[in-house]
Amino acid sequence: MAWALVICAGLLETGFAVCLKLSNGFSRLWPTVAFCLFALGSFGLLTLSLRRLPVGSAYAVWTGIGAAGTAAYGMIWLGESSSALKLLSITLVVAGVVGLQISGSAH
Repeated sequence: MAWALVICAGLLETGFAVCLKLSNGFSRLWPTVAFCLFALGSFGLLTLSLRRLPVGSAYAVWTGIGAAGTAAYGMIWLGESSSALKLLSITLVVAGVVGLQISGSAH
């Protein structure tokens, strides 16, 4: 259950990073509001997961999901550049997240 919270928190981190970009320096109201909601939800779920998980593993998975998700979102929906190296790097981040999760780091 705690890992599910971390995964959801990581997905919300993707949301707050994208909304941060769309807020244009907090000058657009609705993306700024969405950023605040996504950030609150993400940090809240991460905080709950830390009751049961080691901070290092949980934080690494949280940031890995957020980084990979944000990069993928940017390439798919925001027209950011993509390359074989960028896709390989995202794959390696995801592989690291999976490795941490199955490494027996959970109590």
